[in-house]
Amino acid sequence: MKFTAACIQLNTTNNMDINIKTASGFIREAASRGADFIALPENAAFMSAAPEELFANSWFGNEHPALLAFSKVAKQYRKWLLIGSLAIKLEGEKKLANRCYLINPEGLVVAHYDKIHLFDSSITGGETHKESDRFIAGDKAVTPETAWGKMGMTICYDVRFAHLFRKLAKDGAKFITVPAAFTNFTGEAHWHVLLRARAIETGSYIIAPAQTGQHPSGRKTFGHSLIIDPWGKILADGGTDTGIIMAEINIDEVSRVRQQMPSLEHDRMF
Repeated sequence: MKFTAACIQLNTTNNMDINIKTASGFIREAASRGADFIALPENAAFMSAAPEELFANSWFGNEHPALLAFSKVAKQYRKWLLIGSLAIKLEGEKKLANRCYLINPEGLVVAHYDKIHLFDSSITGGETHKESDRFIAGDKAVTPETAWGKMGMTICYDVRFAHLFRKLAKDGAKFITVPAAFTNFTGEAHWHVLLRARAIETGSYIIAPAQTGQHPSGRKTFGHSLIIDPWGKILADGGTDTGIIMAEINIDEVSRVRQQMPSLEHDRMF
């Protein structure tokens, strides 16, 4: 069973209307080029370092203008669409969810995932992030059914937690999505090796759409959206420009690799 996956690499700003228009244009282009599954990165509709600006541009899930707009495009082109993440308000909570959505070709939300591991880090050079100041961590691993079998959902910093990816694979995921807004500093050091390791450890395809470039908040992201096969081979790399990468996903290859290297079956208590 085969399908064509596309990662859309964005340089999201603090103007949501422009961001939605730009991302929608890339979705349409990817669809016209034959993509069956299209993935947007983390923070697909808005990026800002100012908490007040972020909260002013957040909505409850069923009201979010980006979710409504992207769902409409998915339905128009009859494509599966991953919205890497949106900032979502929660009833009775002062903080938000960093939430990823999976949309089916009818434009309906079939699954959502709230980022489990929040990025609280002080990086060499003075760059500090405290995602937990603005977001509530999720607590559920999510493996929705797609037209090609089960998919595992993660977001960005989750890539550093191998046990989550192992759980997704053991729950039946054949491909795992990692929408991200990886910092430039950590991206240069760790992005490629972490994603290849997660593919190799789980015998899964990895589909990782990324943010790239300088953002209005002053943050700089690494880019290099990646599609990786179950043996750890990079099938497509987005470099540092905005745009689209595409690759063929052969789900049968997952079974072949897992039979050759059945490490998912070899866990032992110690």
